[in-house]
Amino acid sequence: MKQRFFFLLILVIVSASFSAGTTWANDGAGDQRYIVRTSKDRLAVEYFCWEAGCDVQSGLDGTQGHTYLVTSSQNLVNQVVDPTLNKVAQTFGIQSVEADQRLPMPGVPLNNMPAGLYDTAPVNYFGTVVWHGYAAQPAAQIIRLTDAQNGFRISGGGIVAVIDTGVDPNHPVLRASLVPGFDFTRNQAGASEWLDISSLLTGPVNTSSQNQQPVLVQQSTAAVLDQSTAAVLDGQPYSAFGHGTMTAGLVHLVAPKAKILPLKAFSSDGTGYLSNILAALYYAVQHYANVVNMSFDLTTSSPALAQAVSDANRAGVILVAAAGNESTNAPVYPAALNGFVMGIASTSIADKRSSFSNFGPADVWLAAPGENIVSTYPGGTYASASGTSFSSPLVAGTAALLFSAKQPINQTQAANALKHGRLLTPDLNNGRLDVYQAVTFWLLAH
Repeated sequence: MKQRFFFLLILVIVSASFSAGTTWANDGAGDQRYIVRTSKDRLAVEYFCWEAGCDVQSGLDGTQGHTYLVTSSQNLVNQVVDPTLNKVAQTFGIQSVEADQRLPMPGVPLNNMPAGLYDTAPVNYFGTVVWHGYAAQPAAQIIRLTDAQNGFRISGGGIVAVIDTGVDPNHPVLRASLVPGFDFTRNQAGASEWLDISSLLTGPVNTSSQNQQPVLVQQSTAAVLDQSTAAVLDGQPYSAFGHGTMTAGLVHLVAPKAKILPLKAFSSDGTGYLSNILAALYYAVQHYANVVNMSFDLTTSSPALAQAVSDANRAGVILVAAAGNESTNAPVYPAALNGFVMGIASTSIADKRSSFSNFGPADVWLAAPGENIVSTYPGGTYASASGTSFSSPLVAGTAALLFSAKQPINQTQAANALKHGRLLTPDLNNGRLDVYQAVTFWLLAH
């Protein structure tokens, strides 16, 4: 009886705190981070944390109210194994407790300076002036992009969410296509990549073409920048700066009339918390994204990620992910969540599997060009890089083309259409992306 009274008293106190707008969690500084999922609500997680000695920091799944980031000075995963606390967890519908992970984006292979970075002739691309080297690059020709756009009179539709390092919101090629995003690394509206380096810039970024020349921003990415900006970016903390603007630019290349929702879950050093990725994925679904591009991978599975992916599929969202650059057939996630996500490998201009690309049916549904890709880069300019990170958005953009050709379209339907590519080797499963073939199948089948 006393125990029940104590429990009710706690519930009253917690409820009063919520109604008064009180924040229970401390800042979690120095604590370990965990992702907790419950079948109930935040109140249940608060009571669980009362018993377990943890603090609820934030919800991760928006309006669903089942997945939370918590912090603890103890190993919460080990604590839950304790019979007493396990019984408490069961009482309050705790379904899973897992350590939050700080994961890197796939490493980007060494890149050469492609001719496209010198092909600066301006051309009109669906109402926007772009470099010819971007619009007509070999990757676009290989996947028969122009044939599909012109043959079916499609240029993309819907909203493509890009979970990445953010975007240059003022890039002249992307500006008209962007919808307001969110920065989960700072928990604020907007998704500008510039915030990561703004304190280091002593003056405005030069976005004109004057006095610009190809320089090496990092060991693996060539970009056309002014020398002062290049100097700022010469270091590990900024090794992934521009990654999100590049992936967004490739979505735009394939589907120039689709809207792009930038969701910043990674910092400029290329690392991000799994909890921020989960929050971004739920945000994308709840803000009406039709396609989500995920150019990152985890080497271990995550119950919370699997649940978020499943929820997205049930909402009709198409999910595309990089297969990884580790040259292995070991599963990486989310690409290996077969049936829910399309994992994308990288191929060369010679239509061979890229030496760095992961392979095999665990990770790969399809492949797309991923070597010496030219795309948009912060500062109103362009860059080139290689990796499955840049193969994935080509497929995500194609999903947006399918959406504009005929809708609605879900994950299963998109996967069935996209698998009609050019067959290469068995380790690339359904072969290399052929945009024209994919659209043809989708229209004939429906």
